[in-house]
Order: sequence, then structure tokens, then C-alpha cells
Amino acid sequence: MSPVLTQGEQLGVPERVILAPAVGVFHPVDDESAAEGGVVEEGQLVGMVEVGGRKLPVRSAFTGRLVGMMAQAGERVREGQPVAWLRVS
Repeated sequence: MSPVLTQGEQLGVPERVILAPAVGVFHPVDDESAAEGGVVEEGQLVGMVEVGGRKLPVRSAFTGRLVGMMAQAGERVREGQPVAWLRVS
């Protein structure tokens, strides 16, 4: 018999993605911790999405090591599109 999962139970998968907050053009931050292999803290700014002259922040919802960026500087992204991925411990 399989165990019953309860709401809020943590997954065993160590990877997480950081998502674009809106449709626009992605601009990663120029920061050592936001470089591949760097540690990104929960709430840390990893980029901006430019929408009609405004810039919306792209923040990590997790703390972990940045595995890589999934969107390039100047790339058009859609809302909810993964722009980076982390390995959490």
C-alpha cells in the first residue's frame, strides 16, 4: 500500500525553477551569486522582465545553488515561463 500524501508535504525532488512574473523581455542581474554555481537566497533578485517600459523583478522563491539560466538576456518570455533553475538541499 502506498503512503498517503498530505497537503504541504515536501517533495524529494531537489530541483526548483524560478518563473517569469509576466510577458516581456528578460534581463538577468549582473551578480556573482546569480552566476551558475552561485548560491541564491529566497527572495533574491535574479533578473527583471521589461514590460512596456516598466521592469518587474524576478525573485527566487527558494534558497539553493543556481544550476543554470533557462532564459537568455533579451529573450522574450511569457508569464510563468521558467527562467532559471536551482538545486535545493
